[in-house]
Amino acid sequence: MSLIYEEIELEDMDYDPKEQIYTYPCPCGDNFYILLEDMVDNDEDIATCPSCTLRIRIIYDDGDLPELTEESSDSDEDSDDDTIRRMK
Repeated sequence: MSLIYEEIELEDMDYDPKEQIYTYPCPCGDNFYILLEDMVDNDEDIATCPSCTLRIRIIYDDGDLPELTEESSDSDEDSDDDTIRRMK
């Protein structure tokens, strides 16, 4: 396991509400990332970079996190299934 490169405050990270993922620029040119679901469900505080071995620790309180929502793709699949059933 690699060492922690840096500790980052949650408010310094970018958040994509559609993907429910936090990102932060990595020195290698890619981004560190961590899923909101992992932070909420697993108390995860380590973001990884997919292009290198660096990792960062995210400093946050549970109250700082946005609410975890259902993925829209699940509801889209359900509506597609309903449409297919009506066509038969």
